[in-house]
Amino acid sequence: MASDILYSDATRLAELIRTREVSAVEVIQAHLDRIEAVNPKINAIVTIADGALEAAKRADAAVLAGDALGPLHGVPFTVKDSIDTVAVATQRGSPIFKGRVPDTDATSVARMKKAGGILLAKTNLPEFSYWIESDNLLSGRTNNPWDVTRTPGGSSGGESAAIAAGMSPLGLGTDLAISIRGPAAQTGITSMKATHGRIPMTGIWPRAPRRFWHVGPMARSVRDIALAFSTLAGPDGQDGFATSTVPFDAGLGRPLRVGWMVGPGFGPVDPEVTVTVEAAATALRDIGVFVEQVSIPALERDFALDVFNRLHVMEMKPAFAEATAGRDADELYTMAKTMLALPDTSMKDYIDAEQAAERLRDGYADYFSRYDALITHVLPIPAHTHGVTEFTIDGKTVDATYLQGATVPLNITGLPGLAMRFGTSTGGLPINVQIVGSWQAESTILHVASLLEGVSPVRNLHPDL
Repeated sequence: MASDILYSDATRLAELIRTREVSAVEVIQAHLDRIEAVNPKINAIVTIADGALEAAKRADAAVLAGDALGPLHGVPFTVKDSIDTVAVATQRGSPIFKGRVPDTDATSVARMKKAGGILLAKTNLPEFSYWIESDNLLSGRTNNPWDVTRTPGGSSGGESAAIAAGMSPLGLGTDLAISIRGPAAQTGITSMKATHGRIPMTGIWPRAPRRFWHVGPMARSVRDIALAFSTLAGPDGQDGFATSTVPFDAGLGRPLRVGWMVGPGFGPVDPEVTVTVEAAATALRDIGVFVEQVSIPALERDFALDVFNRLHVMEMKPAFAEATAGRDADELYTMAKTMLALPDTSMKDYIDAEQAAERLRDGYADYFSRYDALITHVLPIPAHTHGVTEFTIDGKTVDATYLQGATVPLNITGLPGLAMRFGTSTGGLPINVQIVGSWQAESTILHVASLLEGVSPVRNLHPDL
């Protein structure tokens, strides 16, 4: 029964608890036992939340009393350690913030709790949420459950590893350029970065540059992502970007039109990844969806990764400088030092990059005037070994930032994107695809993802731990 609990999705767990087939206490205890058994090998969990079992007992009492129950009643969830959690340490992957305990929950955490979710634990991340691998001086390196010699990604790598390893059914991550979707791809789970501003960033650090930062759900099923999104979305009166009240359950009312591409405009892509993206497109076509290969000329004119690099350094570097002021160098890890050492972007380059970002938005607007969704890769390669800073991909040598080639355009433009597994490498590693929609069109990409999930060749695969 414990194994059934550990790899049931959150929607199913909520149903089992509501119908008294299992108790919330059993569910919480099963996950605590799983953490004890496998976390020493994975190092995804950095702090266990006090009071989870007591909260589960209260949840069971509410079921017995016939009280109104939220959609996540009694279900455990985990949270990346850059997201504030009341009375539970939020240390941001840095000795600078060791022992920091917030006195309020981030809006996203509060909404998960209001839906009945029970905070189980906090998960690992890179220092300051800033890198493609989850490693830091405070809590160390997180390993990929599929192969511990490889990374589960960053910056939400602890969250992705915890969910993939059965330590959590559902969690919250953040995303500046890759950080929700990339880790999901490296561990074979599902995640979504909604339209910028759909989910408030209140209670999350760093927020600069806030126009690129997102918080979003990570899980093992598309329906869990949809459920969590419906719980998380909406203004909170504190985040000025979170203003959208556009419905997210509206249907198209006409047949879908979907394009697929792996480039040009994203950088080099491994052939195995390309095959997986094309397989997803073919699977949709086989069930009657109109699908064709496409290109987006704006991505070829302005390489989004270069645009992002010129913009975010100017805005993020001061936040790093403020956080580290007066601290010893031995309290800083690789990426904080790297960020602080980067040259400032000139005002001319910054303005040029802003104009390029506008052209990218226009290019996507043109595309979505003709199509409802876009299927791309998430990452150009499957999960890589720890500490690699340079890759040879399809014969071209690039630095590690190129892993963000297909994800960062959505941060620059604010478009929603969902990552889900659809393939496996010859080395047995997950390969995910990314489903992109127009602004506020989360319902469309969730629908496309649900269709793909129904015909996926890799459903219900879990790492052997």
